[in-house]
Amino acid sequence: MTTTPATTTAPAAARPTVVQHLARILLGLALTAAGVGHLTVLRAEFQAQVPPWLPLPVDLVVVGSGVVEILLGLGLILLWRARWPMAVGWAAALFFLAIFPGNIAQFTEGRDGFGLDDDVARGIRLLFQPVLVAWALWSTGAWQAWRAHRAARSAR
Repeated sequence: MTTTPATTTAPAAARPTVVQHLARILLGLALTAAGVGHLTVLRAEFQAQVPPWLPLPVDLVVVGSGVVEILLGLGLILLWRARWPMAVGWAAALFFLAIFPGNIAQFTEGRDGFGLDDDVARGIRLLFQPVLVAWALWSTGAWQAWRAHRAARSAR
């Protein structure tokens, strides 16, 4: 009698809840609005946020990050089927991590902007950055899918 080895399949990721869908759409709207602001009426304000040590033209950074924010925001709103939300969730989380050094620079260099005109306000903004990362991963189901994948791999 021969036996075949058991195969382990990764568990399906849990379906996002209504609250997660709403949180994903809200984050998408916020990113899209911020991106439009980068390209229009808030452009000068965003330029003031770019660290002076960044070796790129300030306006290029503002326009580029604005375009990325618009694309991520629209992705969060429109790409809601299959694996797309998870991919966009990871991309948004990485984007929030990528801009974090600029927020740190604003705090350490004492630069004002967007009403953040003291160290307490700038420090609170720094504390909110991990919330944005978690929001992107949770609302898209990316975190749950990653954990399910890890659990399946460790069960093998």
